[in-house]
Amino acid sequence: MMRTYSFLTVLLWSCMFHVIHMMPSPKRTNKHSYNERITGLSKNDGKTLHRTKRGWMWNQFFLLEEYTGPDTQYVGKLHTDQDKGDGNLKYILTGDGAGSLFIIDENTGDIHAAKKLDREEKSLYVLRAKAIDRKTGRQVEPESEFIIKIHDINDNEPKFTKDMYIASIPEMSGVGTSVIQVTATDADDANYGNSAKVVYSILQGQPYFSVDPETGIIKTALPDMSRENREQYQVVIQAKDMGGQMGGLSGTTTVNITLTDVNDNPPRFPQSTYQFSSPESAPPGTPLGRIKANDPDVGENAEIEYNISNGDGSDMFDIITDKDTQEGIITVKKHLDFENKKLYTLRVEATNTHPDPRFLQLGPFKDTAMVKISVEDIDEPPVFSRPWYLIEVDEDAKEGNIIGQVVAQDPDITKNAIKYSVDRHTDLDRIFNIYSGNGSLFISKALDREETPWHNITVIATEINNPKQSSQIPVFIRILDINDHAPEFAKYYETFVCENAKAGQLIQTVSAVDKDEPPRGHKFFFELVPEFAVHPNFSIVDNKDNTAGIMTRRNGYSRNKMSTYLLPVIIFDNDYPIQSSTGTLTIRVCACDSRGNMQSCSAEALLLPAGLSTGALVAILLCIIILLVLVVLFTALKRQRKKEPLIISKDDVRDNIVTYNDEGGGEEDTQAFDIGTLRNPEAREESKMRRDVIPETIFQIRRTAPLWENIDVQDFIHRRLKENDLDPAAPPYDSLATYAYEGNDSIANSLSSLESLTTEGNQDYDYLSDWGPRFKKLADMYGGEDSDRD
Repeated sequence: MMRTYSFLTVLLWSCMFHVIHMMPSPKRTNKHSYNERITGLSKNDGKTLHRTKRGWMWNQFFLLEEYTGPDTQYVGKLHTDQDKGDGNLKYILTGDGAGSLFIIDENTGDIHAAKKLDREEKSLYVLRAKAIDRKTGRQVEPESEFIIKIHDINDNEPKFTKDMYIASIPEMSGVGTSVIQVTATDADDANYGNSAKVVYSILQGQPYFSVDPETGIIKTALPDMSRENREQYQVVIQAKDMGGQMGGLSGTTTVNITLTDVNDNPPRFPQSTYQFSSPESAPPGTPLGRIKANDPDVGENAEIEYNISNGDGSDMFDIITDKDTQEGIITVKKHLDFENKKLYTLRVEATNTHPDPRFLQLGPFKDTAMVKISVEDIDEPPVFSRPWYLIEVDEDAKEGNIIGQVVAQDPDITKNAIKYSVDRHTDLDRIFNIYSGNGSLFISKALDREETPWHNITVIATEINNPKQSSQIPVFIRILDINDHAPEFAKYYETFVCENAKAGQLIQTVSAVDKDEPPRGHKFFFELVPEFAVHPNFSIVDNKDNTAGIMTRRNGYSRNKMSTYLLPVIIFDNDYPIQSSTGTLTIRVCACDSRGNMQSCSAEALLLPAGLSTGALVAILLCIIILLVLVVLFTALKRQRKKEPLIISKDDVRDNIVTYNDEGGGEEDTQAFDIGTLRNPEAREESKMRRDVIPETIFQIRRTAPLWENIDVQDFIHRRLKENDLDPAAPPYDSLATYAYEGNDSIANSLSSLESLTTEGNQDYDYLSDWGPRFKKLADMYGGEDSDRD
C-alpha cells in the first residue's frame, strides 16, 4: 500500500512538474499594447491612476503537499523578457513563506519549496516577485503577485465527532427502527478527488444492527429483540474515505446501545401453592406471610397488584401489596376461631398495574396461586354470649330475687368450667350478687330508683382450671319506677285573702310534684278532704293541667272574727297504685286596697282603728300595764295561798274531803285533776273550744247523736277517740280532756265518815290498825267511843 502511495505521489509530482515546464514562459507584452485605463482618485493626492504595462506576467503555481523526496521540491521559474541571460538581473521574492518555505534563485528565478507542506494547515500562499537591475538597482518589472496552491493528497483519515456514542431503543422494536446517527469528518479537500468522501460500515454488532453507508444512521436488523434476553449491545462503526475504495483511510467509533423495558411479560408465581399458619388469637391486621410473583420487566412495568379472587377464607383474610418489594402480604382480617374452622384456602391473583396494549394478544397479564392457612389452637379466656347485658328490675323487688343471668363458656375444645363473680369496684355498696356456678344475678339490698336509677356493674368469668384466663362484661341494670311516692305541694304557699274579697275570686294557684316518674307522665288531681268537701269559705277548682285554683265562696272576710284559715287539700296521682297526700294551706285574712294589693295582715291593726290620737294610744297602754300588774299580784297571792297548811286544826274535818276525794297519789297529792267534766258529758259538750289547739271555727264536727244521751263515761271517751281520729286538724298529742278516764268502781270501800251518820250503830274501825301506822291514827279518830264528842 505504501508503495502504491509513493508511486502515485511521484507520478502526480512528475505530471505537475511537466506542466509547469511546458507552460509558456512569461510573455513580454507589447510595449505599445493598450491597457484599459482606470481612472480614480488616490487617497493621498487625488491623481488619476493608470494601469501600467508590464513586460512579464505570472501564472498560478501548484505544489503537492506532504512531499517526502530527498531534494527540495521544485515549484516553478520566474522569468522576464528583460533578462538577457548575462546575470545582470536579480529576482527577489517576498510574501507568505518567502525565504523560509519558498526559496528563489536570484539569478535564474527558480523557486523551490524548502520544507514539507500541509494543505490542511495552509492551502494557499500569496507571494510577490520583482526583478531589478543589479547595477542600477532599478526595477525592470513592476512588483507583481502570484499564488501557490497546495494540491491535496489523502493524508487524513475520517474522524467521528464522538469517541463513544450512547443510545437506547425500546425492546421488541421492529426491523429498521432508527437507533442513532453517527457522523465522521475528513480533513482532506472534499473538492479534489475522493479523499474526503466517507463511507460508513459496521464492523461489530451484526446481525442485530445495521448502518446506512452514506448517512451513518444505525438501525435495528433483527425483530423482537428482548431486553430480558440481552440488554446491552456494543456496535463498532467504521468510516472510510476514498469512497470506501481500497487505499482509503478509515476511522472507527463505538456505539453502546441499551434496550429499554416494555411490559411484554406477565407476572408469574414461582410456585402454585403456599402454606401459612396463624394462631387463633391473632388480632386483625396481623401479617402472616409474603408471596411474590416474578416479573422480568422493570420499573412500572413490573408493578404488581395482589388480591384474593375467591376461596373460603376471602372474608377472614386480606392481602396488601408492598410497593417497595412488589410482594403480597397476607394479613388477618377477622378474629379466627380454631374450634370453628381449622384450615382456610385462598386463591391469590397477581396482576400488572400498567399493561401494554401492544402485547395484550399474548395473553392475560396475571397469574394465580393457592394459599392455605392453618389456624393454631391456643388457650382462650371465656367468651360471653353477648357483648353487654341490660337488665330491668322493679324498684320494689325483694332482697334475694333473681333479676337476670349472664352466660359465658370456654371457647376451647376442653370446655373448662366457668365461675362468675362481681367486680366489687363497680358495686361498692354490694347491692347485687351473683351465683358463681350459673351466673344468676340477685339483689342483696333494697333498691330505690329515686336515689339511683341505674347501676353499672362488671361481671367476671374465670376458668376454674386456669384462673389466669378470665374475661369481663358490663351489665347495665335499670331500676324501673314503682308508684311509691305520693304527690305533694311543689312549694310552701303563703296565701292570703282580702277582707273585701268577693265570692268566686281566685286567691292562689297551687301545683304538685312527685318523685316518681310514670311512663305516661304525671297527672295530678286536687280536691278538699271529704269532711270539708263543702267548705263555707273556700273551694278548690282542678285546672286539669296539674294545677288547681283556690277560690273564695263568700263576700267579705273579717280579721276580727278569724285571722287565719286552714284549708286541707288532697292531691292524687294517676299511677297504680294511686298515691295521695294531704297538704294544708294556711290562708291569712289581710287588709287590701281597692285593687286587691295586700297592705297589712297583722293582728295589731285590728285594735288600732284609723284616726286614734296619741293620747288614746297612751291610755290604752296604761290600761294594759295595769292589767298586767293585777295578773302578777293575783298569781303571787295564789302561790302564797298554796303554801298554807292543809289542816289548820284537828277539829276541822271539811278539808279531809278535798284531800281524799280522789284515789290519785295519796294523802300528799292535793293537786288532783278535776274529773267532774267526765261525769257530766253534757257539760263537756258545751265547751266548744279545745285547750290544746288554736280555736278554729272552720271545722264543723258532724254529730250523730247528743252526747248527754250516753251517761256511761267509757262510751263517751270511745266516741271522743273516734272523733279525734277522724279529725285531720287534730294535734299529734293526747289531751286530758279527751283521754282522762277514772275507770270502773274501786274495790276499796269509801273512807268518808259522811255516810256513817246514816247508820244506827257505831262502825268498827279496828281493822285499820292492821294497815299500818298511818291508818292507826285514823282508826283512833273514827273508832273511839269519844270520837263523836271530839
